[in-house]
Parts: sequence; structure tokens; C-alpha cells
Amino acid sequence: MYRAGIDLGGTNIKAGIVDENQKILVEDSVPTRVERPYQEIIKDMADLVKNLLNKIHATDAELSGVGVGSPGTVDAANGVVLYSNNFDWDNVPLAAELGKYFTCPIKVSNDANCAALGEVKAGAAKQIKNAILLTLGTGVGGGVIIDGQVFEGAHAGGAELGHTSLIFGGELCTCGRRGCVEAYVSATGLIREAKRAAEKDPQSVMNELCKGDLSNMNGKIPFDAAEQKDPAGMKVVNDYITYLGESIANYVNIFRPDVILLSGGICNQKEKLTEPLTEYIKTKCFGGEKAFIPEVRCAILGNSAGIIGAANL
Repeated sequence: MYRAGIDLGGTNIKAGIVDENQKILVEDSVPTRVERPYQEIIKDMADLVKNLLNKIHATDAELSGVGVGSPGTVDAANGVVLYSNNFDWDNVPLAAELGKYFTCPIKVSNDANCAALGEVKAGAAKQIKNAILLTLGTGVGGGVIIDGQVFEGAHAGGAELGHTSLIFGGELCTCGRRGCVEAYVSATGLIREAKRAAEKDPQSVMNELCKGDLSNMNGKIPFDAAEQKDPAGMKVVNDYITYLGESIANYVNIFRPDVILLSGGICNQKEKLTEPLTEYIKTKCFGGEKAFIPEVRCAILGNSAGIIGAANL
């Protein structure tokens, strides 16, 4: 039997057929075109899965389940996307609509939850039962895996790790609150702080790396500047490590997972990111090193994590 995993994104719908060894046998994508009615988007999801089955000469009857990772607030128990800003969706019955095209069970969860589950099933946390994944991109997504299963909370909207408070009254977050973790540890937050630091210090190497135009700033530049011992770049990176380290320590104190996983472009920094974070949390988590301190690792599956995770819902 096979399982299908669908990663629903604002630009593309990606899907794959996954076997019992967590290997993606075939995958493909189609444009989402979010301006359309949800019924049309969901039909494209179904058509994509059926086309993939045809490629491996399989039929719908050989599917044991279809899982979907969707952005937004998801009622996983009922398969409903309660709200998704990316799609302008409200109370979309995704599982029921997709179920019109298949006879197997349909399950839906938040896309970050699916990425976390994918890494546990086949990636950086393989054979580990308890993990937390933070996706560090335009925003911050969070996935919590407990005993090998996605922790959704008792109701929809749980485990929104990016929207816990880090600094009271701090930077404005996209959710409307101030001081959220997302406002500081997202790539957007890192770039904002790097721009401010470069503007304040015209001699900073970051200005040179931006070619004199701060609109060229990205999440790699402050790390490159810090590598060159640029004081402004070093402060930006150290502050970022502190913000992220404090956030991780909070999550460890709540969940005490086996491992913390990070994903997103910032993770291209690899050990320059994970090593100082692992050291930082040793003195910040409750109980210090007398208690269990999880290792901080980078996720390894990339875009495949969402497909594999969705297939395992």
C-alpha cells in the first residue's frame, strides 16, 4: 500500500507518493493559483495525486491514506482549514472536499506540523519520538512531535510557537501582537536588524556586502560580516543567537524534547548556528546540565519533509 502526501503552498501544490520505507517514489507540483475557488484548488490536488499514481502504475485502491499540510489554522480533527491568510480561506472543509475523489482516509494538519513529522519519520530526527521543529523563514512555524505523533493541542490553533511572547511590547508581529518570537527569529526579523545595524554604522562590512544598497540585505550577510570580525555584523548575529536561544529554552522547559530541529534558509549556516545555540541553552534551560539538554540540529529533508510528514498523518 502507498500513501500520498500533499504540501499545499501559496505558490505551488506539491505532492508525492510515499512507500512503507518513507521513500518518495514519485513527486510533482502544479501552480496553486490562490485566487480561485477552493473547490478548484482541491480538485487540482486530487488530479495531481491521481497522475502520480498513474506514473507508478498504481490505482486509488492501493492508497491507504492521503494527508495534506496546509498553511493557516487547521482543525485537524475535522479536516477543516479554519483560516489561512495565504489563501483568504475561512472554514474550508478540505478533507471532506478532497474525500470526494478518494475512498481512503483524508487527514489535514498545519504545514509546519507536517514538516516536523517528516523529519521524525525520515530525516534529522529519524528513530526519535519527541522533537520540536522551528521553521525560520518569512515567519516562524512550529511543529511539536510527542511519542511520534503531531501534538495539535485540544483545539485548533495549538503549538503556534512563533507567536509566543519573547519581548513584552517589542517589535510588531504580523499577528498583531508585539514582541512575538516570530518578530525576532524569523529571517525577516534578522534582516530588519541587520539593515538597522548597517545603516547606523556606515563602516560596517555589511554595507559593502550589500553593494551599498540595503535592499540587497539577506540573512547570510550578517553571518558573513561576523566571520570577518565586523563589530556590527557580530552584534547582529550574537543578538539573533540570543533571541533564538531564549525561545528554544522556553520550548525545552515546556516540552523537554529529545531534539530541537531548525529549518529554513538560515540553516545554511549549519554549525555556526547550531553549535552556539546548543551551548547557549545549556545554561538557560531549567535544571541546567543536571537535566536533559536536547541537541539543536538542522533539518535535512528540505521540501520533502512536508510531503513525507503529510503522508504519515
